[in-house]
Amino acid sequence: MLLKNKIPFRYVFGQIKYELILVTLYGISIELVEIGYKAFTKHEFSIPIAVPTVLGTIISLLLAFRSNLSYDRWWEARQIWGAIVNDSRTLTRQLSSLNIEEETEETEAFRKNFINRQIAWNFALAKSLRNGIPLPYIEKFLRPDEFEYVAQFNNVPMALLDLHGRDLKTALRKKWINGFQQIQLDQTVTRLCDAMGKCERIKKTVFPSTYQLYIHFALWVFTLLLPFALVDLFGFIMIPILVIITSCFFLIEKMAIQLQDPFENKPTDIPVLSISRTIERDLKQLMAEKEIPQEFEQKEFYVM
Repeated sequence: MLLKNKIPFRYVFGQIKYELILVTLYGISIELVEIGYKAFTKHEFSIPIAVPTVLGTIISLLLAFRSNLSYDRWWEARQIWGAIVNDSRTLTRQLSSLNIEEETEETEAFRKNFINRQIAWNFALAKSLRNGIPLPYIEKFLRPDEFEYVAQFNNVPMALLDLHGRDLKTALRKKWINGFQQIQLDQTVTRLCDAMGKCERIKKTVFPSTYQLYIHFALWVFTLLLPFALVDLFGFIMIPILVIITSCFFLIEKMAIQLQDPFENKPTDIPVLSISRTIERDLKQLMAEKEIPQEFEQKEFYVM
């Protein structure tokens, strides 16, 4: 996720550097052709400015709509991970407040193991959404038998939730929890499963490619027509004006493209690993552990 007031100029315009080079060369070529055409024919080499103006207005509306749709996907993903934070804390609080009549090492191990597995689940989901391998991140949080079990699955977060369910069944059978507590804990685990499914839906639902292609095509048509409307009005000044106007359109388009996929390991992504580390810190403090991990270091202008 990009940090406020720290985004460097080179990053912003580095997203459209090739487009800017092409537009600049195109503007220079149109200006040179216009000079030669006017010297040879004594006629103007231009089109009415109303033509690119109408097209530019249409593109502006389409880009605004596209940007809103992309931001909605990004914001939905951020809300889902906000709910994951809340449910992870709720699950830990519920486990910590269990009123077990006879506290033993086994019951304490049950609590600690369950919470550590929840920490592992957050990291496993984060890495899976970014097409990474989650197992190296979660091995330290799991018992050897649990790690061996989840390693068999393609969907590691699903396997961890399955272990949650098995532990709740065992706790109910051994009367560490009653039926009401089991229902409450299972509801929290179910919400976590729902959140995982929502993230996977956003990840696997491709933004309509035809919609993106049509807007991109219209944007380039506008870019090709605009110099013909500006060249007779501004002369060589047309070139920087052309670059400035088209830069605004291209930047908005790039912003929409980046926001539409919030789990692609880009600086504009939802900072799922940073959020997972925050959850880990919170849960370990609730368990009164002494060694609390440090937060992930921020990059130059973003967090992951």
